[in-house]
Amino acid sequence: MMTRDLMLKEVVTTTGNVPVREAIELLFKRHVGCIIVVDDEQKCIGLFTERDAIRIVAQNVSLDAPIEKIMAKNPFVVNEESTFDEAKNIIKSAKVRHLPVITTNGKLVGLISVRNILDELIGL
Repeated sequence: MMTRDLMLKEVVTTTGNVPVREAIELLFKRHVGCIIVVDDEQKCIGLFTERDAIRIVAQNVSLDAPIEKIMAKNPFVVNEESTFDEAKNIIKSAKVRHLPVITTNGKLVGLISVRNILDELIGL
């Protein structure tokens, strides 16, 4: 099974200059656990997750700060041509829940998430 067969194709994205407040609202409104931060070429430059939102509130970080100051930079990614086992190994070894899927030229095309894998493989 290939990564492209399991990935979510409709990924919620934003740019790095969006305020944290808007990113948290986007997580809530779109019912997602992760937002991919992309540059002008649609290349993945960071991730913003529900856990980041909790950390920000707990640390009293300004909600007006740009997401690029808060996001996880240089996230682990997997190529769309990779096997599911390769994606699974990255998720396990890096201990991540969200893995952006990219083309060979680095453009974001999807997302593998632990929740999505469970949905696909065991029908949750």
